Amino acid sequence: MKLDSAESKGAMEKENPKHWLELSNLERLRSRLTFQTGILAGFALIASFLLGITNLGTQDAIQQRLDEDLKKSLEEVMPAALHDNDLLKDTLIIPSREDNLGANETIVYIARKAGQVSAVCFKLAAPDGYSGAINMVMGVSREGEILGVRIISHAETPGLGDKIETAKSNWIMDFDGRSLLNLTDTQWAVKKDGGVFDQFSGATITPRAVVKAVHRGLQFFNRHRNELVDSK
Repeated sequence: MKLDSAESKGAMEKENPKHWLELSNLERLRSRLTFQTGILAGFALIASFLLGITNLGTQDAIQQRLDEDLKKSLEEVMPAALHDNDLLKDTLIIPSREDNLGANETIVYIARKAGQVSAVCFKLAAPDGYSGAINMVMGVSREGEILGVRIISHAETPGLGDKIETAKSNWIMDFDGRSLLNLTDTQWAVKKDGGVFDQFSGATITPRAVVKAVHRGLQFFNRHRNELVDSK
């Protein structure tokens, strides 16, 4: 009976949480790999939970900021007088794998005035910049004339290739009013290559890449013109 009582008391102590918190027991547990793994897993679980809560709390704010930045970029190439709709909510997704715009599919933002399509704008990229891809946005009227081109991001050399930015020069404005009808294919090039667009002193690769990309953008619009202009 005494033995049974002793065993019972020992079992009760083991089941008691206080028993595991005793210093002697903690010392033994620390040396066990399973204990250490459990502690790490516990911290990882807590960290994941906290990160998840933080992400949920900031996701809407981040998306709102991205939408604001995109809207600002679109407004720079799309005069407000040409539309009375929300460009971010009026879009078409057009396959563009063969158009070399930098994406397999391109989101086209439709500008409407009194329900009629007046222009479109979309993002595209020049993959062959001097220091990597040059990302831009361009607006095109329903007649196929460029309303504006703006650079969104690039890694071109400061003082040379960065003249594609409106903050550094007005070079990018030379695309305004250009179209496939008022320039031939050979004219869509920098002057060094027989075209009509200026190159930068000491930096020909950057403007060459942008001119080619804008030309491809117009060709993309022309191929899908009926689909875009007649969109409901």
